[in-house]
This record gives sequence, C-alpha cells and structure tokens, in this order.
Amino acid sequence: MPLVKNYTKTREKCRVTFKLPAEAEAGSAALVGDFNGWNESECPMKQLKDGSFSATVTLDSGRQYRYKYLVDSTRWENDWTADSYAANEFGGEDSLVHV
Repeated sequence: MPLVKNYTKTREKCRVTFKLPAEAEAGSAALVGDFNGWNESECPMKQLKDGSFSATVTLDSGRQYRYKYLVDSTRWENDWTADSYAANEFGGEDSLVHV
C-alpha cells in the first residue's frame, strides 16, 4: 500500500500514514526517521487485523524525510512503497517520503 498523504488546507503540513505490510512477518514495528531524531521508541506502529502495521505522523511540507521501519527491535526494513531511496552512511539505503 502506498504512502497516504493528507495535506492541511494551507498545505503547510501533511499527515502521512506509513504502512508495513503483513508480509514483513513482524511481531512489532516502529517508524524511525529524521523527523523523530531516529528515536526507536518514539513512534511505535499499531498492528492491524490483517497483520500489517500502521503509523501516522504530521510533517512539514516542502521537504523530504529519510525513514526506515524497525521490525522486532532488531531488523531494519525499507518501505517497499517509498517515494524514493537515498544511500546512507551504513552502506545501505534509507526510504524517502516527499511532502
């Protein structure tokens, strides 16, 4: 499922819903990115009935943000439906959302 973006009337802010699919086979998941200082506990994701996980955050418009999913507190996953990707300092890639 692609990222869901809902802009405010002024378009200064955007509520973005991130979704980790059930195929990730996660027991728990957290949304972690530069919008929350890469804090692993600030944005836990809610498990839905279909086994997927979801989280919604409000972001400033006109920017792009790096993020990843932390699965079961041990495994980092990119978003399979991210707007784009960028190399990171660990030799991998981060997901990007453009708002």
